[in-house]
Amino acid sequence: MKVSPNERFKITYSILNHEYLGYIFESFVVQLDAQGDFSYQIQNISSKNINEFKSGLDQRDYELVKLIDDIQQDVILKKFNPKKLSTVDFFLKIYDPQKGDKLVQEAIASYLQKSKAEILSRLEDKALFIMGSDGNPLWKRVIWEKEQAKIRFHFVRNEDNTHYFPTILHNHQKLDFQYKNAILICEEPAWLAVDGHLYHFEGNLEGKKIKPFLAKKFIAVPSAMEEEYYKKFVTPLIASYDVVARGFEIRHISSAPVPILTITDMAKAPKALVLFDDPTEDSEEVNNEVVLDLSFQYGNFQFRFDSFPHHSNVHLEKKGNDYLFYKVKRDAVAEKKSLNQLRDLGLGIKTGRAVLSKTEAFGWLQSYVKQLSDVGITVRQNTSDPKRYFLGYSSLDISIQEERDWFDIHARVLFGEFEIPFIQLRNYILNQKKEFTLPNGEIAVIPEWWFTKYSELFSFTEHGHDGDKLRLRIQHIALVQELKDENLATAMISRKLEGLRNFDQIEPKPTPENFKGTLRPYQKAGYDWLRFLNQYRLGGCLADDMGLGKTVQTLALLQSQKEAAIKEPSILIMPTSLLYNWSLEAGKFTPELRILQYTGTYREKDTALFDNYDLIITSYGIIRLDIDLLHTYRFNYVILDESQAIKNPSSIITKAIRKLNSAHRLILTGTPIENSTLDLWSQMSFVNPGLLGSQTFFRDEFQIPIEKKNDEEKSKRLYNLIKPFILRRNKSQVATDLPEKVENVQYCEMSEEQEKAYEEAKAYYRNVILQSIDNDGMSRSHMIVLQGLTKLRQLANHPRMVDTEYGNGSGKFEDICHKIETVISENHKILIFSQYIKHLDLFREYLDQRQTVYAYLDGSTKDRQEQVENFQNNTDIKLFLISLKAGGLGLNLTAADYVFILDPWWNPAIEAQAVDRAHRIGQDRTVFTYKFITKNTVEEKILALQKSKKQLADDLISSEDGFIKSLSKDDVLQLLT
Repeated sequence: MKVSPNERFKITYSILNHEYLGYIFESFVVQLDAQGDFSYQIQNISSKNINEFKSGLDQRDYELVKLIDDIQQDVILKKFNPKKLSTVDFFLKIYDPQKGDKLVQEAIASYLQKSKAEILSRLEDKALFIMGSDGNPLWKRVIWEKEQAKIRFHFVRNEDNTHYFPTILHNHQKLDFQYKNAILICEEPAWLAVDGHLYHFEGNLEGKKIKPFLAKKFIAVPSAMEEEYYKKFVTPLIASYDVVARGFEIRHISSAPVPILTITDMAKAPKALVLFDDPTEDSEEVNNEVVLDLSFQYGNFQFRFDSFPHHSNVHLEKKGNDYLFYKVKRDAVAEKKSLNQLRDLGLGIKTGRAVLSKTEAFGWLQSYVKQLSDVGITVRQNTSDPKRYFLGYSSLDISIQEERDWFDIHARVLFGEFEIPFIQLRNYILNQKKEFTLPNGEIAVIPEWWFTKYSELFSFTEHGHDGDKLRLRIQHIALVQELKDENLATAMISRKLEGLRNFDQIEPKPTPENFKGTLRPYQKAGYDWLRFLNQYRLGGCLADDMGLGKTVQTLALLQSQKEAAIKEPSILIMPTSLLYNWSLEAGKFTPELRILQYTGTYREKDTALFDNYDLIITSYGIIRLDIDLLHTYRFNYVILDESQAIKNPSSIITKAIRKLNSAHRLILTGTPIENSTLDLWSQMSFVNPGLLGSQTFFRDEFQIPIEKKNDEEKSKRLYNLIKPFILRRNKSQVATDLPEKVENVQYCEMSEEQEKAYEEAKAYYRNVILQSIDNDGMSRSHMIVLQGLTKLRQLANHPRMVDTEYGNGSGKFEDICHKIETVISENHKILIFSQYIKHLDLFREYLDQRQTVYAYLDGSTKDRQEQVENFQNNTDIKLFLISLKAGGLGLNLTAADYVFILDPWWNPAIEAQAVDRAHRIGQDRTVFTYKFITKNTVEEKILALQKSKKQLADDLISSEDGFIKSLSKDDVLQLLT
């Protein structure tokens, strides 16, 4: 009959004995009569209908109903019947006495035990019954006892056997439970129903410990089996429960635990290390590792830490025919405290054990040896280890003293009472050898952090004059300062040398008296930096952005050397194409420098000539050819311009350059790294040998971690090492020191084949033009003059503009391509102007081959505005190729801050208009202009004519034709000379 939720009712719980599942529960609601007693109106309650009766339920009832639902027969079938057998077939098959599936049975039992334990713990004060055999859920009332029962086990050893039985105490009264039809409702932990009362036990008693005695007074163990029985059964029982014995002794031991950290060096941590270790526990395989085990000494007994320790541990000892059990009370609170103290000291210990590499373990021990002693933790080594390790305190005290060209390294290395020569330790660290044998035979393990913190120091140190002393080149100031800052070494460094780390603290020097020109503020700072490096005999890399004046800063330095009466000349090495530009700049800013251009096929190969000069200018090619002669000469400076020429350490030119002998070294480049960090190693190792270690060291320590693993920490380390010796300023940093426009003329050398083609054309047109002028006069020869000059200008750019079959190179083309790559690498944008579309086509072909994106504009361009907007707004587009006629006027291209003029125009005003595409309102950066002029060609002569006819050009000339008409016969002769 259904129960009405609108009338009085009560929820009840019944224990029933399932044929296969054993004791389980069901939940019911029972209608109450007028007197408040149970009526015969009873109804099952489950999660499906529980809300109908919510007025009479509490939170525990909801939990209980849900838990009881989960152990019903239909749920068991869903969980453990994947083959979808019928209920009858499932139970008959699984629980068949002979062929039943024991694994499934155990899985079901485990599931039920866990669920029943949760149900039973929630039944306090609830109406609980045992269901009758007729299905009556209210057959027999059961009282849930709040007070936990206590169990005591008794052993009586007789001559023939040992009797074993339990007694139960509840509310200080002995509970009579044997032969009382007691029901063991749950076994893990035990819940026992006796005479209408339900009991649970202190210590989570296992039901199997009392189950045999429900209908038995005692168990008799024959004397022949007692020793094995005592070891496997009685010992753990004594550890966990109250035991009374006759015939053998149980001694109780109580003492404060002494924490012990034991180090074991072997493939497997031995189980003999600690008494009463769990024999089933597998140890961890280790190679070059040690195991740190936490255990506790209680009197004469030692126990491993256990996250869930027994209240006591028991040790069995047999003397003759007598048995003695030692029951040692454990202090779980004190043990946990010791574990936490180790964790607070940084030891990653779990479940009482930590596995570490030897260097990590012994490094940690030596760091915290005092703290471990302070908290009473004793450190020991396993006595079974074949090696004996040093477990005491070790220290490495380093002091560094600045000398003229070196830092002297003084060190005191201590392992306990032993002082070890510093140089011995250096070799161990460099060779990654972790173990060092002390004079007494103990093995000292070098702490891991010594390898981490001092490996660079040891890698860069060199032998001093004293056999046991080490020294460090002065160029490693950054490393010394870092060790000092991290309190890894004490260092005495002069204030001047410390200033190298902070560029703004370098002492200013007067500009050379006979230097012609004015250094801008940032250029003066660069000159001061170069002078500072000179003072300490350090090499440097001047890596300012293109256009910021690396040349003028270098010339100021060289002039200062002359005025300091330095006798040895300096040698300046560069690509052949730059020889003429350097000569021009030197003549302009340092006219007093005696300069020898050591170039050409017919150069005089006699280094004695150098004694009469202040500066030798030559090319990389000449150095490669003449190195056997040049390496014997002592120079003041070896200076490399465009030093990326030696970026490949294995190239012939790099090897040749390294052979040069000088007091000082300096390199100039806008791109110290083009392809790989090895470029940087090659160049920095030239200016400051040893700064970045050997090539192998650099590859392993920096190149591979940075390039292959994107190791930011290694990038930072590398930057810190080279920072004092690289000076790089970009335009944005020195913007306030720059005028709005910086104009440069870049002179280019013709290639050999280009020069041959040019000279042939010049000879031809010179005869044709002069004959035309003689026959027809100057006024009627303008067209032939224009035709000839145009042809020569195109050859000066690239002979392919005239002859598509020409297969050789162009000096100007190669110089411009190099400049393009440099400026792009510095993240700038360039406008590239030419009056010849053929010239622009050559660059389009070059850029397409390199898959470099660019904008393009000539007279035939349809999407003119789109090209402009792409260049202005797309950060990926760094180049804009523009023809003069299409782009000389009307464009706003302020995204660019570099302008390349590929060929000179007759009228300088046209060039100015092109530059003004970038240098106009809205431009907030300095604009750098580069005009590329091929040396010894009509282009160079045009520049001279432009200057002489400047006023005329300003006033009258507006076109190329107008410029030609302004030329006299002498002017034409000058152009064709």
